[in-house]
Amino acid sequence: MLYLHAMGHFHPENIISNQFLEDLDIGTSDEWILERVGIRNRRTILPLDYIRQTKNVNPLDAFAVRQYKNAQMGAHAARRALQRAGIRAEDVGLLIAGTSSPDNITPAEAAAIAAELGMEVPCFDLNAACATFGMNINFLLRMQPETLPPYVLVVNVESMTKSLNYADRGNAVIFGDGAVAAVVSAKIPAPAVFVSGGFDGRPSGWTKVGIDWDWKFHQDGNAVQGFAIRTTTDCLKLLQDDYAAKSSRFIFIGHQANLLMLKSVCERGGIAPEKHWHNVEQFGNTACCGSPSVLSMQWDNIKTGDNIAMVMVGAGLSWSYMMLQVGGEK
Repeated sequence: MLYLHAMGHFHPENIISNQFLEDLDIGTSDEWILERVGIRNRRTILPLDYIRQTKNVNPLDAFAVRQYKNAQMGAHAARRALQRAGIRAEDVGLLIAGTSSPDNITPAEAAAIAAELGMEVPCFDLNAACATFGMNINFLLRMQPETLPPYVLVVNVESMTKSLNYADRGNAVIFGDGAVAAVVSAKIPAPAVFVSGGFDGRPSGWTKVGIDWDWKFHQDGNAVQGFAIRTTTDCLKLLQDDYAAKSSRFIFIGHQANLLMLKSVCERGGIAPEKHWHNVEQFGNTACCGSPSVLSMQWDNIKTGDNIAMVMVGAGLSWSYMMLQVGGEK
């Protein structure tokens, strides 16, 4: 078991609306976007004027103009999580980070985030693209409690918009930026606890989606969407078989790839709209931050007796899933 003491999230202020994308004259419209991905808005670390003027055709230029570094976004999310948990940064003994869109090749993003927080602790990155948060939690679930410090801080950060060519309407409409953090412990109890989880991969599909050496995002959209729907449905069923009958409320949080993908999974899994938590329509696909940011944004709505199924899929191809159970008072 791994106790979850608190979640925190952060999204940058700049909003890329469907109207903004339509005004770029790249052959898209609000209707076209909603029909295909169900996204209305996304957040970006890039100045909107920069996107208007350049469409970020040369993604490496984005590093010079970005308004937040990954470490700054991660620290914002971490401070919210620490405040909710009622602990201080100096109470944390280990920081694990993950991202699909690092600011640095080396050292680990975890080191930059820890420095931003003023923490002197062991830190490292564990990355599995959009499945990263689930991989982080599954890694800690499998550790012996005595090998871990009392509190561990998990921070995921994404700045996907710096890799997008905004002349490409297919990818420009999908992604947003953000950060999420979790305070967890294998030793100190909390009402919310990850009780089980799993992960797997299909490396033969590693070329289907990714960011290459030139920092440009690419994907085979149809193949990736099909993989995401099938894999998420299968993982959700595993969790439903084990926990749905035992729940006073069974909630599903999936990878925030796009709203249509999530609705398809809910239809296949029999998940009612009120038991499907999501934020993709307002924040876009924030890669590994998507599903955990939903949990953070719903933190005050979690109730005793909830069983919250989380499923994440990503490049690699990789996937992870876990069950969060809530008991007692928060």
